[in-house]
Amino acid sequence: MLTKRYGLVGLCLLLVGLVVMALLSSMSSSAKTPSGSGSDQLVGAQDAAPAGSGSYGAYDSYGGGGASPSAGGRSSGASAVGGQGGGQGGGQAGGALTVRNDAKLGMVVTDGNGFTLYRFDKDTAKPPMSTCNDGCAKTWPPVSTDGTTAGSGIDAGAISEVTRADGSKQLTLGGWPVYRYAQDTAAGDTKGQGVGGTWFALAPDGKKAAAAATGASTYPSDTPTGAAPKPEPAQPAPGGAQVSVTAQPQLGSIVVDARGMTLYQYAKDPSWPMRSLCEGQCAMTWKPAPAVDPSQVKGVDPKLIGKMQRSDGTWQLSVNCKPVYTYAGDNAQGDANGNGKDNLWSAINPAGKPVTGK
Repeated sequence: MLTKRYGLVGLCLLLVGLVVMALLSSMSSSAKTPSGSGSDQLVGAQDAAPAGSGSYGAYDSYGGGGASPSAGGRSSGASAVGGQGGGQGGGQAGGALTVRNDAKLGMVVTDGNGFTLYRFDKDTAKPPMSTCNDGCAKTWPPVSTDGTTAGSGIDAGAISEVTRADGSKQLTLGGWPVYRYAQDTAAGDTKGQGVGGTWFALAPDGKKAAAAATGASTYPSDTPTGAAPKPEPAQPAPGGAQVSVTAQPQLGSIVVDARGMTLYQYAKDPSWPMRSLCEGQCAMTWKPAPAVDPSQVKGVDPKLIGKMQRSDGTWQLSVNCKPVYTYAGDNAQGDANGNGKDNLWSAINPAGKPVTGK
């Protein structure tokens, strides 16, 4: 009987020991893996990117302090462009590149989400080379060639790529490496224009977009240094007027924009419904004039001033129910080199009709 009792006690002690061992094993496993996690990450380990950081990463001395904002609804949580470490990678794809007619800069290139694209003076185009790396590439994220195509207004032949210092491929336009700007937080922003005197929005041919000035072309002048300037017209555009009338020696009274540049109509554009048929390459030569405030018009009946929305969503000035344009071949106030081109393009008089000359 005594032997039987000791046997039962031993069995109970064995069962208690097994239970204790099972509990200790469970506690040890919980300490290694957080509740609900399927990984082997240790408790307290930090995520790869700081909470709340934008897809362009944190600013450094190139762009100001604080975390970079995420732009255009791009996902947050990536510590570098396109999720690549250190802001060095080829960045996010540009999508279908398009051209926007900016009221201050003229024709500028945008990515598929409408964000302005830039070039850097310290880079080179011949041969293409990017010098913006490390912290610079966080503030100025390079645009990747993967997933980037030539959209409206972009010559596919001008698009190529350059190999960056880290081996990734970056988009080039006209030989110039292409970037976004981290502080542009909405489509249409141009906060990067002129930063440091070295960063500029891209024109469709890869040149710099430049702020419009009285008597200046939308694009920087290609006239060689020392060349004789063209004479100014006798009656330049009145100061402050966004649209006005001036006297052109050969054509008489013509309508000009705020810079004194001649405005043109295209014979193929329908008046009703009003529409522009000048797209793509055409719009690079014949630049759609931006819409204006009718109260800032002189010499033209404000009732003739209107606007129409182009296929890219931008607004174009219309005069007498016709979209109007400036001509890339006009370099100074009073030039009317586009008048009669292809028998389709005409400067307009104050009534909004094609000019017939004096």
